[in-house]
Amino acid sequence: MIFFGGSHVWRSGRDTDKSDTSTLSGIDQERIDNQLKGNTLKVYWFLLKSPSSSVGIREVQRALRFSSPTLAQYHLDKLRELGLVTKESAEYVLVSDVKVGVLRQFYRFGTVFVPRFVLYAVLFTALLGFLFLIVSEVNLLAAFAFLLAVSGTSIFWYEAIRAMRERPKG
Repeated sequence: MIFFGGSHVWRSGRDTDKSDTSTLSGIDQERIDNQLKGNTLKVYWFLLKSPSSSVGIREVQRALRFSSPTLAQYHLDKLRELGLVTKESAEYVLVSDVKVGVLRQFYRFGTVFVPRFVLYAVLFTALLGFLFLIVSEVNLLAAFAFLLAVSGTSIFWYEAIRAMRERPKG
């Protein structure tokens, strides 16, 4: 942990560069959840979406439109202190993929993130389409099935859209 005070910098004695992707303890998970917000979350999201999972300071600054490279470096160093990235030469490399905060709502397929509710929404949409194909006469049972399918489809598409709006931009 780094504390800026006056003209000197104090660094804690712990080694925060973790090279393994082992599971995090509850304390680490809580600490990451508390500190992985705002611009730091945007930088982490950018790293997760990066095909090589390694980025430079200038690349982060330009992509996220930070005012200076120092601001990008600050957030990358914060991620390094949390044990999520390591610094190799001039590049920061992703070490650990954690599911905290808004990231819990997404499945990761390579560099693509899909809200988990999209999978459910597609399932219910297919169910609704199937019901339209097989129902020949409308009775109480068919009306109930349509009501459930429309409700489920609506709720899951709403949640998927909401998750996309809450994702970090960048």
